[in-house]
Amino acid sequence: MNDAILYSLDTRGVATLALDRQELHNAFDDALIQALTAKLEEIDADPAVRVLVLTGTGISFSAGADINWMRRMAGYSRDENLRDATYLAALMQRLDTLRMPTIARVQGSAFGGGTGLIACCDIAVAVSDALFCFSEVKLGLIPSVISPYIVRSIGASAARRYFMTAERFNAGKAQRLGLVHKVVERDELDSTIGLFVEQVLHNGPAAMTAAKRLVADVYAQPIDGTLIEMTTNRIADVRSSAEGKEGLSAFLDKRKPDWLA
Repeated sequence: MNDAILYSLDTRGVATLALDRQELHNAFDDALIQALTAKLEEIDADPAVRVLVLTGTGISFSAGADINWMRRMAGYSRDENLRDATYLAALMQRLDTLRMPTIARVQGSAFGGGTGLIACCDIAVAVSDALFCFSEVKLGLIPSVISPYIVRSIGASAARRYFMTAERFNAGKAQRLGLVHKVVERDELDSTIGLFVEQVLHNGPAAMTAAKRLVADVYAQPIDGTLIEMTTNRIADVRSSAEGKEGLSAFLDKRKPDWLA
């Protein structure tokens, strides 16, 4: 594994993946992007993993692109830039589509691509003193690869403002915009993450995977016959699945379902 990544998996199936480049505020370069993507592939394929907590070490969650990587990019051809952008896009998509619930433990500030990692997680908890910024236009660039996830999280109007101004905003504003879901004091961070972890561990693993896909597939779609047919077929499939039958039976029998046994 890349030395800039820390990984652990506990007996409950809770995986923790941490960026560990404290001296660079957990900024990423092409090597780290590929290492993270590969690790996420491993996590997704591991049936023992039931929930993933994504975080960073040190004072920052992630400052986005590593300045040394940006220096190299300054001399890249268009094809080389396209290659790098494709790697970053693959990382964001892989995180966004993991089968298990993902929780961003935002223990510090997030800029640029770091905000994209947060937006790709299902749940995000941030400390109250964290700052956020879509800083790309300050460098004559745009937040292109992360934009689908950011716009989905905060909406087009807010994205237009903050993409244009590159202004910093605090955790309270990030919560109001929808980039993070809960803001806590630093000494409450781990207990809050623990509560979310316990909540998702009580739910059907396959059902949560299906629910995540459902959100992606119904978002911004017209409510027409095609969508209605899709949703009715989805619930019929889940109700008739082994997990669906077990969950309903456990509820009616007033017992724990087998995934909690």
